[in-house]
Amino acid sequence: MTTKYRVAIIGCGGIANGKHMPSLAKIDKVEMVAFCDIDLQKAQEAAQKFGTADAKVYEDYKELLADGSIDIVHVCTPNDSHADISIAALESGKHVMCEKPMAKTAADARRMVEAAKRTGKKLTIGYQNRFRTDSQYLHQVCRDGELGDIYFAKAHAIRRRAVPTWGVFLDEEKQGGGPLIDIGTHALDLTLWMMNNYKPKAVLGTAFHKLSSKADAANAWGPWDPQKFTVEDSAFGMITMENGATIILESSWALNMRQVGEAKCTLCGTEGGADMWDGLTINGEKRSRLYENKISLNSGGVAFYEGKSVSEADLEARLWIEAIENDTDPVVTPEQACVVSEILEAIYESSKSGKAVYFDK
Repeated sequence: MTTKYRVAIIGCGGIANGKHMPSLAKIDKVEMVAFCDIDLQKAQEAAQKFGTADAKVYEDYKELLADGSIDIVHVCTPNDSHADISIAALESGKHVMCEKPMAKTAADARRMVEAAKRTGKKLTIGYQNRFRTDSQYLHQVCRDGELGDIYFAKAHAIRRRAVPTWGVFLDEEKQGGGPLIDIGTHALDLTLWMMNNYKPKAVLGTAFHKLSSKADAANAWGPWDPQKFTVEDSAFGMITMENGATIILESSWALNMRQVGEAKCTLCGTEGGADMWDGLTINGEKRSRLYENKISLNSGGVAFYEGKSVSEADLEARLWIEAIENDTDPVVTPEQACVVSEILEAIYESSKSGKAVYFDK
């Protein structure tokens, strides 16, 4: 009889319903046995849709964690609670998948890394854009050395007018920030992963509240309330790494710019370059001539080993469960995700102080 991994979901809102639970439901070795939300009705609805016949529902995550039969916990709550819930879950003997960003603060992210090491349990963060077809292809290009030494990059997370007006997205206390920590985090994670460079030296950043005060503004999800818009509407950073490599990070929910795109990167190396703007394009020089190679990718998803095509969310969930089953490192390690949080926090800190933030060696 095949062993089933017993999974619990803490936080049964949009990201749990949109990504985590549908993807876990497709894995034969997984059964969702517990659901928790401060809105008990959300937990009950999730249990009815995705849970086993005897699935339990909770309002208090601590009661859920007391169940020793649970193997894995997915944390899908607002940013300010990521660390406490994840650490408690690790200490109760569970493996943890936590939604991005890793935590509201860098200090909390470091506490999570320490808890994973201390408990010996696996911890990963939900950076699903690594599992896109173009990301997987480009990562292999980088690992094969086709771009050479990648010394300059841009991390793109630009929306022209797409401010999320629901939930706690505009609440700085709950989220820790706006587009930088929400979507900029994906672009930065992707870029660092491609470069395989996790040693920042210094950060200079700016965050703006320029368009958030406009009432009745054009917006993909309807006008926002300027009084509740307590986070930045755009933020930018220049990151220099210990080896001299430089990354420009740009993020916005509202910005007067025509070229938009999220979780994209531009890479410049000694042997070639790449960008994700108009599909995936590799550029370089051969026989004293410049070339651009547009990569044709299967738009249906990622070709998995079974010959099937799966979405990035499904592949993320599948490889996470396999990492637990095979006792290997998850694709997104907590140490990598922690560096992302440290850089994001440094951009916010630099914006407030007007000075560069330097990392201790």
